[in-house]
Amino acid sequence: MIKNYVFDLGQVLAAFDPAALTAACVDDPETAELIRQTVFDRLYWDKLDAGTMTDEEARTGFCSRLPEHLHETACRVYDTWVEHMAPIDGMQELARDIKKQGGMLYLLSNTSVCFAENYGRSPWLADLLTLFDGMVISGVVKLVKPDKKIFAHLLSQYELKAEETVFIDDNAKNIAACQALGIGGYLFDGDAQKLRSRLGLAQHT
Repeated sequence: MIKNYVFDLGQVLAAFDPAALTAACVDDPETAELIRQTVFDRLYWDKLDAGTMTDEEARTGFCSRLPEHLHETACRVYDTWVEHMAPIDGMQELARDIKKQGGMLYLLSNTSVCFAENYGRSPWLADLLTLFDGMVISGVVKLVKPDKKIFAHLLSQYELKAEETVFIDDNAKNIAACQALGIGGYLFDGDAQKLRSRLGLAQHT
């Protein structure tokens, strides 16, 4: 019987769309594209997710590749991306219904210390995550999916049984990694209603 429901963040609970996150701060399309390509370069984000780069190091890195007059705007994009993420349709309700029906909620995400420190700036996300019983953030624990060690860390940290746990993620490699440890996996495609049906979750009224 599944008791523990573990969710990825980006493209599962929240839309991580660098173009939209940049457009929230930049009006000119050409400038926005330059800033998006630079600020959201995996050169920085892979290290941020792994906890091997600080926010200040990331700012220094991307600003060094941009004209000086764009430094302030680029830093604003970086400093506010968490609060500009939008919810994935139906997933807030699904998580709330799991909680109302006695399930335990956990977050397991490849994301940065910046997220861990700033998600409270997003009212909808802060409200949702108050329902969660635990969080494992890759940048904090310095382990990154699909490394099986991060899943083992989750199980150990919260004393969860793999056979009582399901992980919802949009990346097939991450699903394969969790299943190798006996954790149930669901490859999310953006359809919250289909996920609800697969979980056998009743609509709360």
